[in-house]
Amino acid sequence: MELPDAYKSIIESFVHAGSKNECKVRVEYIHSEGIFPDNVKEKLGHLHGVLVAPGFGSRGIEGKIDTIKYVRENNIPFFGICLGMQCAVIEFGRNVLGLKDAHTTEIEADAKNPVINMMEEQKNIVNMGGTMRLGSYPCDIKKGTKAFSIYGKAHINERHRHRYEFNNDYLKQYEEAGMIASGINPQTNLVEIVELKNHPFFVGGQFHPELKSTVANPHPLFVKFVAAAMEFAKKKTN
Repeated sequence: MELPDAYKSIIESFVHAGSKNECKVRVEYIHSEGIFPDNVKEKLGHLHGVLVAPGFGSRGIEGKIDTIKYVRENNIPFFGICLGMQCAVIEFGRNVLGLKDAHTTEIEADAKNPVINMMEEQKNIVNMGGTMRLGSYPCDIKKGTKAFSIYGKAHINERHRHRYEFNNDYLKQYEEAGMIASGINPQTNLVEIVELKNHPFFVGGQFHPELKSTVANPHPLFVKFVAAAMEFAKKKTN
């Protein structure tokens, strides 16, 4: 990562979460452009948790997908924010559902399996700024999910800044294979949170939780992610 300042809110959220967990979080920046299937273990094998950060465009996206495949298969705690969540959806589509050409239309406009797509009502808005989902939106969390245990409540609000969404045409297929939509926008039915059923901690949010974390109120997603990384580290040393 060349610009740690661009992720300052995320780093500060880790400081808040570390304080809550009574530990110091050591953050290592890794360029996804340098990650490939043949070196992913060497690059990530020593980590206790992996966050795939927000971003725009195609730069480093295949490295992000290779990263997510590795952490998913090796039960390493994973947290995806915005594009990080979308990459998790793409990776699962390609490697679990067998949709080899699964992609986001942000990068591949005519993708055969557009698992991440711009919704129809957004396509009608010509002004690019207008197509973004900006600001605070409600989210209903399903009981019995990892997300519910993290937040401890069924109704939350989170801040957004993005244009592309989980394509609900594929939702049934994903859920049957073990990727659950645990958070849904009650007004639009858009997927806000995905998680894996059979993984110690694999959560992706379409929103930006780092924008709400404070010293007094560390964000629960960061707190529980750090706790999961600590648990993973403990098991690794035993």
